[in-house]
Amino acid sequence: MSSNSQVQNQEPTEEPTKETNQEEKEAQGEEKDAAKEEVKAEEKEDKNEEPKEQKNEEKKEKKKEKKDEKKKDENKGSCKDFIYNPRTGEFLGRTASSWGLILLFYLIFYGFLAGMFSLTMWVMLQTLDENVPQHQDRLPSPGLVIRPHAIEIFYNRTNPSQYEQYIGELHDLLQHYNDSIQDGNDLCLVGEYTEQDKEPVKKVCQFKRSILRQCSGLPDTSFGYAEGQPCIIIKMNRVIGLKPKGDPYINCTAKRNTPLPMLYFPPEGRLDKMFFPYYGKKAHSEYVQPLVAVKLLLTKEDLDVEQTVECKVEGSDLRNSDDRDKYLGRVTFRVKVSQ
Repeated sequence: MSSNSQVQNQEPTEEPTKETNQEEKEAQGEEKDAAKEEVKAEEKEDKNEEPKEQKNEEKKEKKKEKKDEKKKDENKGSCKDFIYNPRTGEFLGRTASSWGLILLFYLIFYGFLAGMFSLTMWVMLQTLDENVPQHQDRLPSPGLVIRPHAIEIFYNRTNPSQYEQYIGELHDLLQHYNDSIQDGNDLCLVGEYTEQDKEPVKKVCQFKRSILRQCSGLPDTSFGYAEGQPCIIIKMNRVIGLKPKGDPYINCTAKRNTPLPMLYFPPEGRLDKMFFPYYGKKAHSEYVQPLVAVKLLLTKEDLDVEQTVECKVEGSDLRNSDDRDKYLGRVTFRVKVSQ
C-alpha cells in the first residue's frame, strides 16, 4: 500500500514539468520568429531608404546646377550692362556727362602739373652757364695718357707690320697739330695764362706739330720705331678752368739700375702756361692741348729687354702720387723692342 501511494504521489508532479518545458520551447520559438521578422523589416526599411537618399541627392545636384546656370546668366547680363547699359545709357558704369566731367578734371590737373614742371625747368636753366658746369665733380688735378694707346708697346723693329698700328695712332693724333692748321690760331705770351673770361669767343694758342721735331713724324715718318728708338707722346686731360701754379713739366724715369737716356720735345718736357685755362668744349671748340713727346734712346744692350717707364707731372701744384688713381698726374707703360 505504501508503495502504491508513493507512485500515485509522484505521477502528478512529472506532468506539469513536461508542460512547462513545452511552453518554454514554444515561447522561445515565437521570440526567434519575432526577431527574424524584425530583421527582415529593418532590411526592407534600409532598402527603401537608400533609393530615397539617392533621389534626394539627385534633386539637390539638379537644384545646384540650375542655380549655377542662373548665376552665369546673371553675370553675363551684368558684364554686358557694365560695358553698355541701354536702359540708363551708361558706358562702363558712367553716363556721358560723368565721363566728360572726369576728363575735364584730369585735363586741368595734368595741364597744371605740366605747367609747373616747365616753369621749374626754365628757372633752373636760367641759372646754368652753357659753357661752364655749375658743379664740377672731377678732381682738380688731371690725369695723364699716352699715345700709342697701349700699356705694353712690344714689337720687332725688323717687322713693320708689328708697329704700323702705333705709327697710325700717332699720325691721327697730330693731324690737328699740322702747321698749316695752327697758323690760323693766335700767338700767345709764353709763360703767361691766357685768361679770357669776358670774351664771348675764346682764342686758341698755337701748338705746331713741328715743335715735336724728331717725334713729329715729319723728318721720320716711323717716329723712331723702325730704328728701335720709339717716340711716346704724353698729353694731359682737359679740366675746365685749370690754372696750374709754378712751371709744370713732364719727367719720365725708367725703373732699372741705370738711367734710360731720353729726349723731350718741347725741351725739358714743358707744359706752357699759355695753354691754360681751358673754357670748355663749346666755348673753346678749336682748343688744342699741349703735348710732350719722349724719345727713348734705347741701345743695343736694351734690345730684347722689357723697360718699365713712369712719367709724372712735376714743378707745380698738380697731384701725381695718389694710390687710389694710378693715372692721376702720372702714367706707367712698358716697352720692349726686339731685334
